[in-house]
Amino acid sequence: MRLLWSSRSPFARKALVVIHELGLAERVTLDRVLVAANTTNAEVMQVNPLSQIPTLILDDGSALFDSPVIVEYLDSQFGSGALVPAEPSRRWPVLRLQALGDGLMALNLQRMGERNRGELASQPHADAFLAKTRRTLDALEAQVADLEPFSAGSIAVAVALAHLDFRFADDAWRQGRPALTAWHATMAIRPSMTASEPVEIY
Repeated sequence: MRLLWSSRSPFARKALVVIHELGLAERVTLDRVLVAANTTNAEVMQVNPLSQIPTLILDDGSALFDSPVIVEYLDSQFGSGALVPAEPSRRWPVLRLQALGDGLMALNLQRMGERNRGELASQPHADAFLAKTRRTLDALEAQVADLEPFSAGSIAVAVALAHLDFRFADDAWRQGRPALTAWHATMAIRPSMTASEPVEIY
């Protein structure tokens, strides 16, 4: 299998964490690609018309995207189903947490996009993105117990928090959130997380 990815993308990192957790690192080739909102990547668009990462190319040449689909596929085919449970009473809480983590990543990317507009940046948009980020962090602080056991939801949240450290360290998101801070500290030292730390390489 091949994973089209970037070491800067939190969504690609989420897929990579799952690959490591399932012991698939030797079976998946990593192909670094550059995708952006203001351009297209012809190579990526051959397999993913959205020109987005992560995209997982299977052995038969077909492609899967985006990260929740990739995570569920890998867990169903090579895992125990623990990361994305099938049983409804466990499944929906995990998917809800994954949506929170993915949503936090999306907010990070929106904030970056606005910041990168320089003089054209919209302060109301930037303020709204930050307010939503803080509210999401407060919600996660209040429900840290829901992040156990280890699942696709907890992976998404851990990667999103690490991406805040990577891109918005000045936010000091840990301040006033001791439970979330302690939980993330235990997640950050997992081998799958240390093997996939973000790097500013294009």
